[in-house]
Amino acid sequence: MYRLLSHQANAPIRGGLLALAAGLLLVLFVAPAAAKEPQTDNDKALYYMGVVVSQNLSGFDLTPEETAMVMQGMQDALEGKTQDIDHQSYGPLAQEFAQTRSLEVAEREKAKSQEFLTEAAKAKGAKTTESGLIFTEEKAGSGESPSPTDTVKVHYHGTLRDGTVFDSSIQRGTPAEFPLNRVIPCWTEGVAMMKPGGKAKLICPSEIAYGDQGQPPVIPGGAALVFDVELIEVVGQ
Repeated sequence: MYRLLSHQANAPIRGGLLALAAGLLLVLFVAPAAAKEPQTDNDKALYYMGVVVSQNLSGFDLTPEETAMVMQGMQDALEGKTQDIDHQSYGPLAQEFAQTRSLEVAEREKAKSQEFLTEAAKAKGAKTTESGLIFTEEKAGSGESPSPTDTVKVHYHGTLRDGTVFDSSIQRGTPAEFPLNRVIPCWTEGVAMMKPGGKAKLICPSEIAYGDQGQPPVIPGGAALVFDVELIEVVGQ
């Protein structure tokens, strides 16, 4: 499984200064003089480093001016112009910036997600639980529903509110199997409302998914998630 394990078990890349520093250190090895398609294995390795750096920085929603300032810092470091920088002063400033910007990005996403959730709750057959989960049964199953400590086998397809696919066992062609108490709260609650052979749509507010931290670079902080789920079986029943 790519994204479903609880965020306590899978710490996201974005976390503040540590991720930012790691990204900046990586980029020091890149610094291409001109854009070109990667050709050799070395080119591809260096290109991949650049992709990783962008993922580390993607959660901060930098403006072009801010990105230029980051690039200036990289260039100065390459030229040895930052040797006297006061890390005790700049470190806390960078940490504060990272935390503040991450929260701002999450709040904007939550506002957009709330509009989506409000409309989704009006759909035919949708039920909204106390946690905010929007549950729609699409095919009734039979037998006993799983408990939170049961292991289940499922097929699922996960998207953001705009339809972007972030994880799908259906696309991989292989069902997933996991204990229900090891996944995000939306799944622990929603799949427990299903029966084997059933299909349902789970729409999850960020509070019962990945919260303000998200799972960068694919799942932004504050994002509502949509899952189409088929409960194949409760393992051991």
